[in-house]
Parts: sequence; C-alpha cells; structure tokens
Amino acid sequence: MLVRPLFATVLLLLTPLSPGVATVPAAAETPPLYDDEAGGHANGDDPAIWVHPTRPGKSVVIATAKEGGLYAYALSGAQLQHLPAQPPPGPGHEPGRLNNVDLVHGFRLSTGAKVDLAVASDRGRDQLRVYAIDPAKAAAGQPPLTDVTDPAVPFVFNTTQEEVDAAETAYGLAVTGTQVLVSRRHETTLGLLELTAAPNGRVTYQRVRTLALPSSFPLPDGSAWTPCLEPGELPQVEGMVVDRGTLYAAQEDVGIWRLRADLTGRPVLMDRVKEYGRQDTYDPATEECVPGHDRGYGGEHLAADAEGLTVYETGRDSGYLLASSQGDDTFAVYDRAGRNAYLGQFRVGPGGRADGAEASDGAMATSAPLGHAFPEGLLVVHDGADSPPDGDREVTNFKFVDWRKVAVDLRRGV
Repeated sequence: MLVRPLFATVLLLLTPLSPGVATVPAAAETPPLYDDEAGGHANGDDPAIWVHPTRPGKSVVIATAKEGGLYAYALSGAQLQHLPAQPPPGPGHEPGRLNNVDLVHGFRLSTGAKVDLAVASDRGRDQLRVYAIDPAKAAAGQPPLTDVTDPAVPFVFNTTQEEVDAAETAYGLAVTGTQVLVSRRHETTLGLLELTAAPNGRVTYQRVRTLALPSSFPLPDGSAWTPCLEPGELPQVEGMVVDRGTLYAAQEDVGIWRLRADLTGRPVLMDRVKEYGRQDTYDPATEECVPGHDRGYGGEHLAADAEGLTVYETGRDSGYLLASSQGDDTFAVYDRAGRNAYLGQFRVGPGGRADGAEASDGAMATSAPLGHAFPEGLLVVHDGADSPPDGDREVTNFKFVDWRKVAVDLRRGV
C-alpha cells in the first residue's frame, strides 16, 4: 500500500528541477565491507527497504554482499544480522554470491502463515535465495531474517552444475507480486519466475518464460553497433525495478529499457548511455576497452554503466524513477509517468555522519514515513568506494539519504 509523503513535499517535488547536478548529503551509513579473505569476501551490491507495518522507525534495510551473503541493518545503519552465502555444492564448484535483492509482501506459506519475503539472486549457484522477515524481531532490534529456501530449488537459467560454474547465471532481480524477474550474467536474457509454497514452510519457484534483449543496435548512419565487452560476453542487465506492471531494466553498456513486466510485447529503449554507438576496441593485453571514435549517437544523462533503478512514489500515478549513472557517480531522475521525461541529476555527497557514494550499483527508495529520522522517506544507495580507504583493500558499504534533502537540493539545483 502506498503511504503518501507530506503534502508540502509533494508540492516541492512537482516543481521542475533546476539545471545542473545537485549534491545531497548522506545521513548515515552501514559498517564497511571488505572484499578479501579477512573480510569474508563481502562486496556490497544492492539494497532493499522493508517497511515495518506498525513501527516504521523499526524498518530494516536488507543488502547483498556477493560471496559475503546477506546483511540486515537498522535505520541508524547498525548491523542487525549477517547471513552467509551458500557454500559450494561440491569440490571445484562455485560458492554462493548474492547479487540483488527485492521484497515480496504477504506471501502465503504451506503452513498457512502470511509473511513478507526478501528474495535474492545467487549468481554463484544460479538460484534464488528466499528469507522470511519477522516483524516482531525487527521491532525488538533482533535478527529478523530466516532462510526459507526449499533445498531442492532448481537452477534459474542452467541445467547442469558445469554450466553454472561457467558463470552465466542469475544476476539482477526485481519483484512484481509473487513473480520475480531475473537477468542473466554476460547475456541479454531476462527470466520471469513464479514463487510457490513448498512443504514445511519453504519457498521454491518455477520459470514462466524468458526474453532476450538486443545485443546489436542499428545506428542512424546505417551501420550496426555492439558494445565493447570481453570476448564471448553480451551486454548484460543488472539494475531492474517494476512499477505498475512496467519493468525498467538497465542494460549496463546500452541504456534503460521499458517493457511489460510479464515479458511480452516490444521493449522500448527509454534512454541511452553517453557511450552508445562509440566504437571502442577490446585490448586483450589490458583486458579493457580502449575508447574509440564517438559519432554522437549517445544519450546525455547516463555514463556507463547504467546500474541501480528504483521508484519514489508521490501519488498513485506520480513520482520519480531514479537510475544510477555509475560512470560519473550521479543519479538520473525521470518522471514516473508517461514517457519518463528526464528531470534532473544529483549525486550523494558526504554528510555529518557519512561520506558520499561513488561507483554506485544498487539503490532503493521509499516514500513511506520512517519515523523521526526519515519522515518523508528514505533513499539507500550502494557505495562502491567507501572512505576512508584501508590500504589496498576493496571497501564498500551503503549510504542512507533523507529524502527531504533530495527534494530540497533537486529543487535548488546546487
């Protein structure tokens, strides 16, 4: 159910955004995650915001950390729980790596109980992992998550463990009702899955259909363009969000697609990355793409990679679609309605209790009032380069942003 923000904020947000890139301060942050052996190979990626049904100040941020598993945080940023990723299914096989996470509300288990679920894509094992959320434990500041994944869940895209180990596996994820949309790593494929109750209060799923987005694109000069990637890879999708039956999917090196959430109909490329159409060349010595001639076919708002997508609602049919422009550390803002007109840009900078966000992957926003700290909603974003640095260790975490600051700074355009 949509909880509308305060009327004054709605009026403010409906005012057209000023030119330029706003900077909004982070209000809080989670503890650092370290992607090395000492840190449990925890690499932050994607957050979800679970809103407590009766005590919104006790809402929980749930976030993935790849091989580090799943974390739950209080609205202060304090850690409530850590659930490790699954071990390898056998010698020589890949361990679990939780990539993206989203929420299902009011799912009925085989026991008859209705629960909210956190559903995460496990890119290491090509599966979904499912966790029940306990409101009473969340309200008490206790670990709120319980793994309810059926031990016999199938692979999402593959048929054998050898195929899974090749890493073309479940990647991005978004939820619509009891259905889950999943993208495939190193491919353009999207899959639609249906969650179902399994015995003993567990949850499983079955695949409904798949859809492949384009990997090659016609240009106005009559030529065809393919994004520069490592040999054998296709331009993958990661960031996704579903809004009123529409799926928005960020194809990292291409742009943002808009399509039906049931994966039928024709996808529309809503916006392109700035690098769209640029003839880059892959250098096998450095394993990187060398920028080539830019013929001016790219977009104006997204610097590759196009990453996390989320929606902030201001009414039944109004609000904002936010997209992480990872290449320039900003977030693009689009109208939630109509043809998703571009409205402005902002970045997350340092605040009194946290540094800013750079190289951001996942993001999630809610307009639900979350107590005195976030009375008009919350934006949570991944920070791919947490500060202060710790030698050569890769450090990530998540930044919490008071939506009131987003509204004010977007209005000012500072």
